[in-house]
Amino acid sequence: MMENPSGPELDLQQELEETTKALREVTLMIEQSQGELSKLTQRNTAITAHLQQVQGQMDSMPPQEIRNAYDSALDAQQRLFVMRGQLEKLQAEKNHLERLKTVLERVQASPSNPASAPASGGAKSGTLASVEMLVNAQETERQRLSRQMHDGPAQALSNFILQTEIAMRLFDVDPAQAKEELNNLKSSAMGTFQKVRNFIFELRPMMLDDLGLVPTVRRYADAFKEQNSLDVTVTVTGNERRLEPYLEVMMFRALQELLGNAARHSQATQVKVMLDMGEDRVRVSVDDNGRGFDPDVVQQGGSLGLKLIRERAEMLGGNFEVDSAVGRGARITFAVPARS
Repeated sequence: MMENPSGPELDLQQELEETTKALREVTLMIEQSQGELSKLTQRNTAITAHLQQVQGQMDSMPPQEIRNAYDSALDAQQRLFVMRGQLEKLQAEKNHLERLKTVLERVQASPSNPASAPASGGAKSGTLASVEMLVNAQETERQRLSRQMHDGPAQALSNFILQTEIAMRLFDVDPAQAKEELNNLKSSAMGTFQKVRNFIFELRPMMLDDLGLVPTVRRYADAFKEQNSLDVTVTVTGNERRLEPYLEVMMFRALQELLGNAARHSQATQVKVMLDMGEDRVRVSVDDNGRGFDPDVVQQGGSLGLKLIRERAEMLGGNFEVDSAVGRGARITFAVPARS
């Protein structure tokens, strides 16, 4: 007689069922979004055809009607662009769920899973949790970057095209208005250029490879302060020097996560970063004056980013500490052995 699953085996089965259910729901949403995208594409085609007619009658049409036609085209393209972005996000979520489902199925089918090796159930459950956490963290970061590109530079570039077309058509009809459109386009382009530079810096700052951890942290803190209206100070002690590349990357990414958490969740107005370059250990402390939180959420999976920092620090032979309480800010510290 087959025994009912229990313990880690039951947790694994439940996770697989929930992932499968979520995958079905996302697939349905993708199908619905594709239908809506098709309708918007048809509407955009019709508006574009009308705009072409307007362009053929530029000399006989009032400037306001010409502007209205371009505004309608701009609105249609923006709606189409947003829907495509939403569809891309849904597709990314579907890809993530498919990968997670594959991982879960492989773990479930593995000879060493709890069903066939009860003694190693705890270890396998821990391995599963680590794999799932890593997959989720990677997909969360990809989705964040995707949203940044879609809501920032990509959207702006779409608008640039239409603004340029408007300015070109207005030159013969209303030169003053055309000049104003070009000035607006120049301002938008300068702002978007800065966003792209910030985006590239977050992806992989060249300073980290060229100059090392300390200059990169200082530069990033300055940029973060400007972008988030948050008072960020950096204090460096010890012997400033280059570390092993993988160690510099790990510590920089951890600082990015901690500063991002402070800006997004803590409602802090001030953040202090301490970087101690000791001879044997490198220690980082991020202290904010925000609303604080219950440290137990870290143990219970409430913060995937903090769990990853803890896990990576401990894997390197270091430690991770959280000192916080609701209403009194937070101090998060981690240290790793120094390897230069």
